[in-house]
Amino acid sequence: MASKTEHPMRQLQIAKLCLNICVGESGDRLTSARKVLESLTKQEPVESKSRLTIRGFGIRRNEKISVWCTVRGAKAMEILEKGLKVKEYELNQKNFSNTGNFGFGIDEHIDLGLKYDPSIGIFGMDFYVVLERPGNRVARRKSRRSRLGPRQRVSKMDAINWYKAKFDGIVNGKITNN
Repeated sequence: MASKTEHPMRQLQIAKLCLNICVGESGDRLTSARKVLESLTKQEPVESKSRLTIRGFGIRRNEKISVWCTVRGAKAMEILEKGLKVKEYELNQKNFSNTGNFGFGIDEHIDLGLKYDPSIGIFGMDFYVVLERPGNRVARRKSRRSRLGPRQRVSKMDAINWYKAKFDGIVNGKITNN
């Protein structure tokens, strides 16, 4: 919770955690990736289609090539904790965007504590965390929509400081604000 000196509307929280497994082809591997995400999040993942035909990769336009899922609330925090444990709570400063979000990838989903199944195989996945402050709804609501003030927006330094405080994480590289 907020300390005595920090205003509760200035606290950062996880708006959502986006998990993505890009297989690069449709068929059995995509179905297996779907099962992995479903077992991890207990939600039904969504399939994404390719926008372009890339002959070198053997991808056709509108072919389903990836599955992704958006997780919110306490479940997002729990899955993020597992993912950061795999990375040993160590991220680069390049992982943080200027808008206060951060992302990273893992090579094997079995590191998250999921059981290995030879019929499914091993998949890597991307984690992307969107941070926000309370009151962010004014920018998204349908009626009387407004813009967020500069103090209410999340900066790169805010996200890095939140990550260090919340997870005792390590951020490698020279930390710049741009």
